[in-house]
Amino acid sequence: MGRWQSPTVSAYAAVVPTPGSAAAPAAGDALGVVVIEDVRDVREGLSLLIDGTPGFRCAGAYRAMPEALAGIVPADAGVILTDLGLPGMSGSDGIRALRERMPDVPILALTVYDNDDQVFRALCAGASGYLLKNTPPARLLESLREAAAGGAPMSPEVARRVLRLFREFRPPDTAAYRLTPQEHELLRLLVDGHHKKTAAAEMGISVNTVSFHLKNIYVKLEVHSKTEAVAKALRERLI
Repeated sequence: MGRWQSPTVSAYAAVVPTPGSAAAPAAGDALGVVVIEDVRDVREGLSLLIDGTPGFRCAGAYRAMPEALAGIVPADAGVILTDLGLPGMSGSDGIRALRERMPDVPILALTVYDNDDQVFRALCAGASGYLLKNTPPARLLESLREAAAGGAPMSPEVARRVLRLFREFRPPDTAAYRLTPQEHELLRLLVDGHHKKTAAAEMGISVNTVSFHLKNIYVKLEVHSKTEAVAKALRERLI
């Protein structure tokens, strides 16, 4: 697959709000997106797209994972968008490090790689979604919003691979993780696509209680993210 061509500056000129425009959102209301991409043209193109779209702002752009780990301000990061083929530290290893430091920040892989190994590594490391670099800009922005709301966006090609991988995996003979009835119900809702707020409404409990149960689920399943928990639940047929 060829490398994705980053949009030119002129391609985004039409979507950049003019100073004082009503379409330009206040910084506090915009979704902060961190970009980690080693190719300068791609990194700058993504930054322009994000900063030039109402409701979004680029909260940092880094060429390598060590720079990102040192520079990201968790309070500013609503979503992290990262390449996988990075110099120094791979995207998958970086996702794992980011997940340990910022467990509640969604992380989307944006890459040219669509092979089973790369997809599996990224999701197991804690990626919230997996997009290919041929994703149209409008769909990319929609995916950022979806991830921020607790979703797990994937390119159609990747989703098909994930479903096939789940079908091929055989569950272990025993899968006794001692989940409580509420934890089991919450896990089922996550598999069905719910996020914290909608799961809380379905279960009749508060979002804080959902967060408490979610942390217990992560510990018992030995995972670090909702995506990993869902993947393990499907792979080992816990639901």
